[in-house]
Amino acid sequence: MNRRLLQFLQAENLTQTQFADTLSVARGSVSHILSGRNKPGYDFLESLMLHYPALNLEWLLTGRGKMYKDAASEDSEGSIMMDLFPQKTSDSGRKVNRILVFYSDNTFEEFHPEE
Repeated sequence: MNRRLLQFLQAENLTQTQFADTLSVARGSVSHILSGRNKPGYDFLESLMLHYPALNLEWLLTGRGKMYKDAASEDSEGSIMMDLFPQKTSDSGRKVNRILVFYSDNTFEEFHPEE
């Protein structure tokens, strides 16, 4: 799991410090998890799930599936975002491929409209 968590941090372009601060966990605990010294506890996983809802926890824990959840399996909030920003092609042929929503607690969510 530690290798997959590192892959996730790289995909999100996060440092260990930023990640720990976002989850409100000790910076050392992230370091210990990434090194394989410790396994994440329930509070860590719960915070991870709340702050990064697009992350597929099954992939993180077992390696099965993809890193991110499919658009079809997103919660209703994700569905609302897809309704607000439907996949459209502009006159120039450009398409929306990613939407970032930033929150006041320094977290963000990334949405990928279905193609």
